[in-house]
Amino acid sequence: MPEKRTVQRAAQARRQGKAPTTQAGEFVREEIHHIRQGKHGARSVKQAIAIGLSKARRSGVPVPPARKGSVSEKSRSSAKSATATGERGLSETSRTRSRATTGALKREGGAAASKTALSRHSRSVARKQSAGDRSAAARKAAATKGAAGRSAAARKAVRTRTQKRTLQ
Repeated sequence: MPEKRTVQRAAQARRQGKAPTTQAGEFVREEIHHIRQGKHGARSVKQAIAIGLSKARRSGVPVPPARKGSVSEKSRSSAKSATATGERGLSETSRTRSRATTGALKREGGAAASKTALSRHSRSVARKQSAGDRSAAARKAAATKGAAGRSAAARKAVRTRTQKRTLQ
């Protein structure tokens, strides 16, 4: 069950007209936070993200399942079922099943939520995109950052460059 705050933040993102993936990001963030707190673990960053996306779908966020061929058919059907659950409303999960899931996740480690693991995962995902896609994403990010954000990013870039020079 997602926390009330997470659902509220996702609802706010929906009201602001943000994409379903942005709304779902709140649930993924919550999952990473749970792993870092030690509530449970995850085998990989991919699993942590999958749990967050499933929670988002079950809460009614219209995140489409992955494209055919990019993930297993089992994952796609699981995503479809979670979306259907979100559309008809959550039902009470069996206590036994819930405890079994939590127990299995508790046996996993917490390294999946480390900064290193998240960084490695995002880099590998970015590498799979074409150079043009990466460039377009960077342009879009710069455009939506706003003047103050761009200025802050420029200051940070200067600071990073000067640090690198002093280390050499």
